[in-house]
Amino acid sequence: MASTTSYTQNVNDPSLISLVNKLQDVFATVGVQNPIDLPQIVVVGAQSSGKSSVLENIVGRDFLPRGAGIVTRRPLILQLINRPSTSSQTNGIKSEEQKAVEGTTDSEANVDEYGEFLHLPGQKFYDFNKIRDEIMRETEAKVGRNAGVSPAPINLRIYSPNVLTLTLVDLPGLTKVPVGDQPKDIERQIRDMVLKYISKPNAIILAVTAANQDLANSDGLKLAREVDPEGQRTIGVLTKVDLMDEGTDVVDILAGRVIPLRLGYVPVVNRGQRDIENKRPISYALEHEKNFFENHKAYRNKASYCGTGYLARKLNFILMMHIKQTLPDIKARISSTLQRYQSELAQLGDSMLGNSANILLNIISEFSNEYRTVLEGNSQELSSIELSGGARISFVFHELYSNGIKAIDPLEQVKDADIRTILYNSSGSSPALFVATTAFELIVKQQIRRLEDPSLKCVSLVYDELVRILGQLLNKQLFRRYPLLKEKFHGVVINFFKKAMEPTNKLVKDLVNMEACYINTGHPDFLNGHKAMAIVNERHNAGKPQQVDPKTGKPLPPRSGSPTADSASLQDSGQQSGGFFGSFFASKNKKKMAAMEPPPPTLKASGTLSEREAIEVEVIKLLINSYFNIVKRTMIDMVPKAIMYTLVQYSKDEIQRELLEQLYKTGDLDDLLKESDYTVRRRKECQQMVESLTRASEIVSQVQ
Repeated sequence: MASTTSYTQNVNDPSLISLVNKLQDVFATVGVQNPIDLPQIVVVGAQSSGKSSVLENIVGRDFLPRGAGIVTRRPLILQLINRPSTSSQTNGIKSEEQKAVEGTTDSEANVDEYGEFLHLPGQKFYDFNKIRDEIMRETEAKVGRNAGVSPAPINLRIYSPNVLTLTLVDLPGLTKVPVGDQPKDIERQIRDMVLKYISKPNAIILAVTAANQDLANSDGLKLAREVDPEGQRTIGVLTKVDLMDEGTDVVDILAGRVIPLRLGYVPVVNRGQRDIENKRPISYALEHEKNFFENHKAYRNKASYCGTGYLARKLNFILMMHIKQTLPDIKARISSTLQRYQSELAQLGDSMLGNSANILLNIISEFSNEYRTVLEGNSQELSSIELSGGARISFVFHELYSNGIKAIDPLEQVKDADIRTILYNSSGSSPALFVATTAFELIVKQQIRRLEDPSLKCVSLVYDELVRILGQLLNKQLFRRYPLLKEKFHGVVINFFKKAMEPTNKLVKDLVNMEACYINTGHPDFLNGHKAMAIVNERHNAGKPQQVDPKTGKPLPPRSGSPTADSASLQDSGQQSGGFFGSFFASKNKKKMAAMEPPPPTLKASGTLSEREAIEVEVIKLLINSYFNIVKRTMIDMVPKAIMYTLVQYSKDEIQRELLEQLYKTGDLDDLLKESDYTVRRRKECQQMVESLTRASEIVSQVQ
């Protein structure tokens, strides 16, 4: 490996890259989703672009699976660790016993170079052929022997004095057409996987492209430009430079005149397929690469900036500088993520310990206190966006119910002709001299009963709000933890609300019946009959032309005779205009009128109202409006009080007692407090994340 020493003599301090390696190992134990975006170099490129050869050249060993189609089917997180040679102490040769255990040969028995897999802790692989076998075995264990892919990574760490400390992520090669056993959506699967890695802002993209193809058609560069359009974190690697047509080179690409990248391009020469089949060592390939660039007329002046050695040094430097820049952000992210998972873990609580009865008692007390708090508006979780809890009940009372009652018109369902009929019926056999009280009370009672439906609707709306509050409380983490207890709580509280609804509905109905039972015409706000008559007479006279004295020409005062005289004159005018029965007799000729035929089975009002009837109807309407407004104000005030007394306040006072009585008599407290599978699983995940993030925090705190 003498050819690699040229780029291992001036190894930079690897502590930062080792730091990231440790963080990757820490988070690898919690699954595919790494919560922290760590700096790493992600290798992308099309199938057969030479990705595997580039990685093997950097390592200096054959260790990656090869074959037709998709060979890399899981992400390979490759951590290269530079370690000093121990050959001065051990002569670099393993004992016969070591070789027997590892199954290695004398040509491979170098204790300075070995690999370790994260999924096989403590096991060292000195034989790199066995590393290849283990990658294939672990891949098949996850995705089977078919050509499927998986985003679950394989973590491989290689220790060697011949590598620079570096972290690379090798991804499946980009493909376009499914071949053989490959899934039909293989292109989308691989594309999504690659995008998931390279979309992270802290990822350095190593786009591998064959130099003997048009750079504009490079699949790796195309995908890189989707997430890094300015080329700020993409470095290009041009493989197969030695296979380009004679007279062509990549000088323009290296100069940034084709597709510029801030990190530039590095041309390399890999082993050909025949070299691989003939098992030529990588040391031969590196020597061949060095000679190619030093002797090629287009590259010999810049040979020090070409080849695998320069690529490894450049990647090492880029990665370390990138880690230095992102380390403060990584520390902050680890800290904030740790706090978030610790908070969630605290909400999930410890697994159930202690007496079930005491735990249930605490849950009931906490629920009851929170229920009262939400209704009273003393919650610490008050929303600034929307109304909640008791404020919504207040909205039902003072907006929905109040406006609904005010909008009821007592006369919208009563026609003037209906009022006239009731007036006649209430007079009996003698025509009334004054406006009948009976007619007024009959009509106003009918209208008062219309207030029952909206009042009961108000009860129903408040019930809905209480159920809404219940749902909000039961959706909290505590009850998601105990699904059976949540279901039991819901059933008990709903039944409790329904029981409280019965006396509430009865009390509201009684309020309406009380108002309809007794019409208090002595109410100080009620417009009495004399005032109503005066108002109507004033309106009536205002519409008539002013009469004048024919002798003096002065206006005559309005007739303000006694009600009896007015009624008599109105009665006369009514008879002259036909009145209530006018249209009935108008249809008869004089002979039939003289015959006095019996009245028909059904007598209904017909014809227009006489002047007297019109005045009497207007008086009745004024009285109905006046009294109904009094009743509406009373109901708007009393119905919310009734609901608060028998439903809301009652539930606040009695809900804890009801829960204790209903839940403790079941006798199956252990079953009620059985945690959900989600809670058990999520607690385990959070515990793992807290442990990993705590360890990560300790690791990054060591670096100043």
